[in-house]
Amino acid sequence: MASSPSQSPAEAYAASSRRGKYPQLTRFAAESSFEFDDFQIRGCEALEGGHGVLVCAPTGAGKTIVGEFAVHLALAEGRKCFYTTPIKALSNQKYGDLVARYGPDAVGLLTGDTSINGSAQVVVMTTEVLRNMLYAGSSTITDLGYVVMDEVHYLADRFRGAVWEEVILHLPEHVRVVGLSATVSNAEEFGEWLVEVRGDTAVVVDEHRPVPLWQHMLVGNRLLDLFAGDDVHAPGAELRINPTLLRRTEEIGRQYAPAGFRGQRGRRGGPSRMPRFRPPSRVEVAEQLDRAGLLPAIVFIFSRAGCDAAVGQCVRSGLRLNGPGEVDEIRRIIEERTSELPEGDLGVLGYWEWREALERGIAGHHAGLLPAFKETVEELFVRGLVKVVFATETLALGINMPARTVVLERLVKYNGEAHVDLTPGEYTQLTGRAGRRGIDVEGHAVVAWQPGVDPKQVAGLASTRTYPLRSSFRPGYNMAVNLVAQVGASEARELLEQSFAQFQADRSVVGLARRIERNKEALKGYAAAVTGEFDEVLEYVELRSKISAREKALSRQNTAVRRAGTAESLEKLRKGDVIAVPAGRRAGLAVVVDPGLDPIREPRPVVVTEDRWSGPLSVADFPAPVDVLGRIKLPKHIELRSPKTRRDIASTLRDAGISLPGRQKRRSGANEDGELAALRRALRAHPCHGLAEREANLRWVERYERLATETQQLERKVAATTHSLARAFDRILALLGERGYLGPESAGDGEDRVTEHGRRLTRLYSESDLLAAECIRHGVWRGLEPAELAAVVSTLVFEARRDTAGEPRLPGGAVPEAWQETAKLWVELTEDERRHRLDRTREPDAGFAWPVYRWARGESLEKVLTAAEANGQELSAGDFVRWSRQVIDLLDQIRDVLGKGDPVGAAAAEAVKALRRGVVAAGAA
Repeated sequence: MASSPSQSPAEAYAASSRRGKYPQLTRFAAESSFEFDDFQIRGCEALEGGHGVLVCAPTGAGKTIVGEFAVHLALAEGRKCFYTTPIKALSNQKYGDLVARYGPDAVGLLTGDTSINGSAQVVVMTTEVLRNMLYAGSSTITDLGYVVMDEVHYLADRFRGAVWEEVILHLPEHVRVVGLSATVSNAEEFGEWLVEVRGDTAVVVDEHRPVPLWQHMLVGNRLLDLFAGDDVHAPGAELRINPTLLRRTEEIGRQYAPAGFRGQRGRRGGPSRMPRFRPPSRVEVAEQLDRAGLLPAIVFIFSRAGCDAAVGQCVRSGLRLNGPGEVDEIRRIIEERTSELPEGDLGVLGYWEWREALERGIAGHHAGLLPAFKETVEELFVRGLVKVVFATETLALGINMPARTVVLERLVKYNGEAHVDLTPGEYTQLTGRAGRRGIDVEGHAVVAWQPGVDPKQVAGLASTRTYPLRSSFRPGYNMAVNLVAQVGASEARELLEQSFAQFQADRSVVGLARRIERNKEALKGYAAAVTGEFDEVLEYVELRSKISAREKALSRQNTAVRRAGTAESLEKLRKGDVIAVPAGRRAGLAVVVDPGLDPIREPRPVVVTEDRWSGPLSVADFPAPVDVLGRIKLPKHIELRSPKTRRDIASTLRDAGISLPGRQKRRSGANEDGELAALRRALRAHPCHGLAEREANLRWVERYERLATETQQLERKVAATTHSLARAFDRILALLGERGYLGPESAGDGEDRVTEHGRRLTRLYSESDLLAAECIRHGVWRGLEPAELAAVVSTLVFEARRDTAGEPRLPGGAVPEAWQETAKLWVELTEDERRHRLDRTREPDAGFAWPVYRWARGESLEKVLTAAEANGQELSAGDFVRWSRQVIDLLDQIRDVLGKGDPVGAAAAEAVKALRRGVVAAGAA
């Protein structure tokens, strides 16, 4: 913020005034090695001016400067600052940054499995940890002045997003919130909500990328620009797709079959000669990027197996991107990062292969990696010692790992349920990693072309700028019982009405309400346009509608009766019966050669017609019951595939002297229906029937009715949207009341009270929180040994990545019975949830019970993973550690809820000790 030599006197005076007005920002900026951008200055000034702040800027723009300024202010004012992040890896990274700046005494770290200096003045934590603190009324919140919510756009996450809103709503009023978000198109709307629930909040939006991003497509071995011209980054520039790229992709597209094409059969039955397109190998892509000076690069492959395979291909090819000096530095960092790993487990962890790849400058990065491996890859990549990372999209979630180039192998990813196209928001988030501020002059995004990929589609993804933030907030059991315990049900409803979800829902209602008002004005106009009495014309229209409805009902009824009669007549047909096919291509005489009777379906008699066609007929071929016109004698065995047999039967049929019956008029039951006749008489007798303006009036009334129906639908939609969260909350309270977690007490205020079981539920933070509480309440886990308890508790946290064949293997002893009782409680719970119209609790999954049981019994990692593979389970070392830590987390909660004096609480404590060893304990304090 120092004055520039090129400043005018007026500008220098303004800068001096600003420095006097914001002394803390001046000190903070003086410690920085670079000059702050305008949006960073505006965010920091708002914060020092006593406002909360929401900063929305692209990935890599440097919005964390505002978050770090909040830390600086807290330390200067002698207050606390909590820096929250959505994932543990980002928490660890930010903790390292702040310790390097302020020292280990001033900074703490709290994540699900790590606790370092938790009472420090500045604490980095995952957002869930802060939510749990707020519900527990933790004393740590005393003197809290600032909360930084990094990646606050996570509140759109459908699984965890509610936590961000819970924190924002529950923080004490005096705490200033600093929200750091990726660029979203409705930042102003989000800011307005923050003003409503947190008070004065400044919204700072910056869409400018500090490092320009160039978009390319890799077509074969040619790297072509996506957009034409050198001014694509100029404000308001018109983006035109590169014509050379369009020509090249069209030429190659005509030569090759599309991706996923299985080939058609040729004229002689052989496969189609259209060749398959073979994209450049991953090794060739890495070498080409290296030659073009575009490393380091992140290559996004939306598959764990694909990432591992890519690393293996590069190593086997002999690709080496590092020099001898870099190898020595890599080995030192690897030793430092993996020193806690037991030596006996290194083989099963694939340590030596992983290390060799790193020494060559190549790595994979995905959720299945061991945490220590993943963190090592992240550090080496940031230091420039890993040149190519093959990663799944999880790498794009907040971790500070910028690259010069980002490559997308495909524009389709698996979302857990189906293969879906990338959205513009996902494309921007992934390619946003390209371009390192202060290192690269420009970043590069590369999409690998293959047949079926249209450059226009890529251009649409690259140029779209509308990514609205949508709340995923909804009340759950733990949230509901905590709210009732803290503020009571009435105040809790008011709090839910303040959520961003309800704010957005109410915003959507505003437009609907305007439409309803416009519709009501139009309805008045339609009514005024009718000559005569409007109610009489409306009554006449209703009579006509009743007549039409009755005619349709009779038609359906007659159709059903006719179909039943026809089916019954077809069932009576016998071999040799001659019938008439009334219409269609097969119209004429036909002889039954097989009655085609079926015990379940309607009969489908096989016939031969006069023109030698043979095949089955159905009820649909006959508008009325079938009459037998005569009989002819047929051979006992008939081979219908023989043309001669069909010819002989057709000839016999023609010579039988049976003629087609005359055309019969189909009778309608409408003329005989008393109700319909009465309605028609009433219509003819109505005063409006003889009016000259009748048809004009009817048209106005029909318009009126259509618009009235639309208006009613809109009103129902508004009613369903308004107070929707409060109604869902009330349904949750009703279920909790039925199950004994809430109960009225004699306080005379009519409020629900949290029971002893409810107080336990307040401290269970799990996707299956109520099911865990039910298992504790019903004592289904009593008598289990520690390893057995770990096995059964794992069923509440584990979720298989995909369906596996057969039942998962369970340990013996008491586990099967406890698992069955747990599953039985789940069935009862979901029945209640269905009755109360609530989201269903996820079904327990026993897929991790056997591995976690064996680990808790002290078996080696190699034995556990080998046994899992033998049972047909896909379980990497990283997955094993992640699921084990989640089991430990829930066991810790059970221990805290019940206490070590309770048998289940004591078993939970012992199970945690047994599980927290080796690779599971490595890196967790």
